Amino acid sequence: VQLQASGGGLVQPGGSLRLSCAASGRTFSDYTMGWFRQAPGKEREFVAAIYRSGGSTPYANSVKGRFTISRDYVKNIVYLQMNSLKPEDTAVYYCALRIGRIITSQTMRISTYDYWGQGTLVTVSS
Repeated sequence: VQLQASGGGLVQPGGSLRLSCAASGRTFSDYTMGWFRQAPGKEREFVAAIYRSGGSTPYANSVKGRFTISRDYVKNIVYLQMNSLKPEDTAVYYCALRIGRIITSQTMRISTYDYWGQGTLVTVSS
């Protein structure tokens, strides 16, 4: 399985970006895809997750109401629309995949995921 993340860049506070993560390498019946981020000097943290088959989409409290995760289940691409960006959103964003569907509480754990993308840098600065 390969995950290709893209869409990062430099944006001003209050701006928007959309990240994409394309999954390839096998046929997926279902999966859980998560977005995580890691700011300089900090631990990697959960941002949001989604299931290929649909259903609940958990978010970190810090991004609720500003970020939206969605997926194109035909193309196996997951998106992270980020609005009202703040300087504290600056980080390398990683997508991660776990084959199959897992319970919501497990979507927030780094150890849950089997595959990781290479990361894409988001910088929020004026």
